[in-house]
Amino acid sequence: MSESDITAASEIANVPRHVAIIMDGNNRWAKKRLLPGIAGHRAGVEAVRRVIEACDKYGIEVLTLFAFSSENWQRPEEEVRGLMGLFLQMLKKETRRLHKNQIRLRVLGDTSAFSDEIQQHIREAEALTADNARVTLAIAANYGGQWDITQAARHLAEQVKQGQLEPEQISAEMFQQHLCTAELPLPDLCIRTGGDHRISNFMLWQFAYSELYFSSALWPDFGHQHLRDALLDYSGRQRRFGMSSEQIEGGAC
Repeated sequence: MSESDITAASEIANVPRHVAIIMDGNNRWAKKRLLPGIAGHRAGVEAVRRVIEACDKYGIEVLTLFAFSSENWQRPEEEVRGLMGLFLQMLKKETRRLHKNQIRLRVLGDTSAFSDEIQQHIREAEALTADNARVTLAIAANYGGQWDITQAARHLAEQVKQGQLEPEQISAEMFQQHLCTAELPLPDLCIRTGGDHRISNFMLWQFAYSELYFSSALWPDFGHQHLRDALLDYSGRQRRFGMSSEQIEGGAC
């Protein structure tokens, strides 16, 4: 890390462990330039690279990117086909780069809906990078918050059905361990680009006490300065988790 990077990182008093980003605005970015929608998604890949690099500099442990929701299958067939091709291309091209930079890759979501080739490359990428400890990059693909909660409930219901668990034993902590993010810390900060102010069925359980930050920048334009602004905003907030300001300031947590 260069001296300028150290200065940039040190100005953030409270760096989140886990940042989740809803990458919105690719199609609008392309439309403004009279380009096909897939051009916006390709430009968005460059933004992903920039943000991964910035997270590493700031010491952020986990970066989760909402790449493809379970509802995105409803988009035009040509766009979906293009997105699947881009996803496969990135798995093929970027995995070695991630591994070289000691970045671990995780894919969150129902991957069974993807082609056999994509599923194979996901398994290979996760296996290759499994022991990397610099930054964990989690890609939410064919993911939805309602799906995540539903599949966790099904797992617990099956354990009750098999007599392995009593209903009264189920707690919030146990439920959380059946979500597909169980091995990750809960997101501290959710950033949405593109100007809309909603979370679009992303990590509904996990965002219970996450800080939300909305940026008007379209995702392909999002870079280090935008992330810095979000982190500075986050750093200035007081996270109370249901307690009062007096309790937090008095060290009750």
